[in-house]
Amino acid sequence: LVKLQQGDEGNRALWKRFIDISIGEFERMYSKLGVSFDTYRGESYYNDMMPGVVKRLQEVSLAVESEGALVVNLENENLGVAIVRKSDGGYNYTTSDLACVESRVKEYQPERMIYVTDARQQLHFKQWFSIAAKLGCTTKLVHVPFGLMSFQGKAISTREGNLVRLDELLSEAVKRSLAIVTSRRGSEEASSNPSEEDIRLAEQIGYGAVKYSDLSHDPITDIDVSWDKALALDGNSGPYLQYAYARVNSLMEKAGVSGVEGAFSVEESSERSLALQLLEFPGAVVRAAEAYKPSILADYLFQTAQLYSSFYQNTPVLKSDEETRRARLNLCALFGSVLSKGLSCLGIETPKRI
Repeated sequence: LVKLQQGDEGNRALWKRFIDISIGEFERMYSKLGVSFDTYRGESYYNDMMPGVVKRLQEVSLAVESEGALVVNLENENLGVAIVRKSDGGYNYTTSDLACVESRVKEYQPERMIYVTDARQQLHFKQWFSIAAKLGCTTKLVHVPFGLMSFQGKAISTREGNLVRLDELLSEAVKRSLAIVTSRRGSEEASSNPSEEDIRLAEQIGYGAVKYSDLSHDPITDIDVSWDKALALDGNSGPYLQYAYARVNSLMEKAGVSGVEGAFSVEESSERSLALQLLEFPGAVVRAAEAYKPSILADYLFQTAQLYSSFYQNTPVLKSDEETRRARLNLCALFGSVLSKGLSCLGIETPKRI
């Protein structure tokens, strides 16, 4: 690490090769999930800035020498001691994070910066957030910790080989979804030779299942991953919500209605409950954002879908008189719009047909 930070040519050549391979794989996986980034900046991007950070810490008497290393003592805040330069002259995450926040503030002037990491890193973030504030950083720094993940009751560990590879998880999700999609066609040919449309639909369902399985949990909750839970296609799952959208879309097509075209009906109790729930959508989005918990929005969407199901089962829509029919279709259209936008916020697509 010290050689790399000091610019050793051999180490830098290897490091550059590792980065190219890694980013190539990251982008391949992220493209499947509809995720893209404007910039990639690893810790090394801040190498030249870290000596300046340490110098400023020394100038304001925050960094002091201890056993050959430079440290910031935060014991009066019950945060222990943070090393900013090791005894061998190398820098660590605290130093690079301080350099990173200075660089981002200068370049972007953000209102806040949100860091999402393993909950076991909470002390690290508390330490350097405190140091950054002492150096004059006024940007709001937020750490959103997530819980531990295990697989079949054992902690996920690369060293022990107890892993769930994302590539395998997504492939299995698409495989299971494709089996369901082709089985609905009711022919052996569809199952053995699926069309491009079937494969695309299976990807939308499978990827939606994986995303929803993760995002519907409170971030801090420990999760034991199982194939069946992650890829559930019914109950509180992404596919259940996608199917609810496809059903309401089919209803609107059958009725020849493209969207909300006026007032909606709230005469029956099921109509009133659904209408009030739909009006809560903006608040659910804001609460999820303010709490840094996509699970709040996921819970809202599932509850809304259940209310719609109850409404549709107990309240005639297409067979009502013309005025009531139009008003109830407006309520259905509003539900479809809210469900589609809500799932989009979670990065989940809503196919029109399943």
